Amino acid sequence: MAGKELANVRRKFVETADKELINQLLDDLLEDGVLNEGQKDSVLEENSSTANKARSLIDMVRKKGDEASRKMIAHLQSRDPSLYSELGLSSGQPAQPTEPQKEQQGPTTLIRTSEDFWREKLNDRDVYTAAKNSMRNRVALLIINIKFTDEKLNRKGAEKDEANMEKLLTALGYEVVKHINLTGKAIDDAVNDFSKLPKLKETDSVLVVIMSHGKLGAVLGVDWKKEISDNERPDEFLINNIYKHLGPEKCPALLNKPKIIIIQACRGEEEGSVLVRDGANPAVVCDNAGEENIEDDGLRFVNKEKDFISLLSCTPDTVSYRQTERGSFLIQHVVEVFNSFAQKDDVEELFRKVMQRFEDFPCQTKRQMPTKDRCTLTKRFYFFPGL
Repeated sequence: MAGKELANVRRKFVETADKELINQLLDDLLEDGVLNEGQKDSVLEENSSTANKARSLIDMVRKKGDEASRKMIAHLQSRDPSLYSELGLSSGQPAQPTEPQKEQQGPTTLIRTSEDFWREKLNDRDVYTAAKNSMRNRVALLIINIKFTDEKLNRKGAEKDEANMEKLLTALGYEVVKHINLTGKAIDDAVNDFSKLPKLKETDSVLVVIMSHGKLGAVLGVDWKKEISDNERPDEFLINNIYKHLGPEKCPALLNKPKIIIIQACRGEEEGSVLVRDGANPAVVCDNAGEENIEDDGLRFVNKEKDFISLLSCTPDTVSYRQTERGSFLIQHVVEVFNSFAQKDDVEELFRKVMQRFEDFPCQTKRQMPTKDRCTLTKRFYFFPGL
């Protein structure tokens, strides 16, 4: 019964429903005749917090019986398919248990942003401008190292990361410039070449995704080896070079535009258990390989580094993990969170939700926590998928 179904998910709904969803449901139920103006106003005016508004709404509707509850469930499915799915709701079946399951997946494709939501944010001074023309000119750089000269370093399962991330970037509206199996110098050249693309003048943002082995401050190239002679240089790409190549001095086309960096690579070898390589455990492996007078002459000073945000796969000096069948945990969670919430959350909130997924890491003897790094965004940035 629909009323019982709402009762079963009451607590979860109260914890997760946001203000926008509550307002939408109130309007829908008012139009249906389930609620009247006085009841709508009482939900909004007699409850100070969003959680209390959600509690008042769901209690009011379920007390009206199954028909009213069915209408609320239908509107919830239409307004927020992600939450509808998360709650385990159905049109007429009892809600499924909300106990988390390890293999549970979110939506496999992005949920579209509504035109109304985009228009609302378009005039918000605290949001980066995202005109439709600039969204159509989005471009992203995807670099992934899978096979190494030292075959023991090959990253089994990284092919899945490549496919998942390319699909996500494309769905977000980005033209993907992809490179596979690069040396450290070639990675640097690829980022430098990317910074000179003419299309960057028209885009509203860029995304740079690099996936490889790594250490603190660097991503490893495919020719990296543990021991080198005195006259050799390690095959590495310094992560700091991303900020140099895409900063205002070398890339003025991206001035005041969000530059979003995602790096899947270890930042060291420390962890709470033994280091596991591909051959030692078929389920989970780490991405570890072994930082007074002022005149106006028509020039102006700008911040050396601004409008960046980075998500690194782990904290400094630690390893990050990858499943040989499904790819790295970071990319799995990025895809899941973006598919579920990119239609309404800004990028910082999306990254927070990705980090939240790692609180219940499936490997009890290992721990990994992604890190937001060098965040210099001065406004909120929304992807507005599907527009």
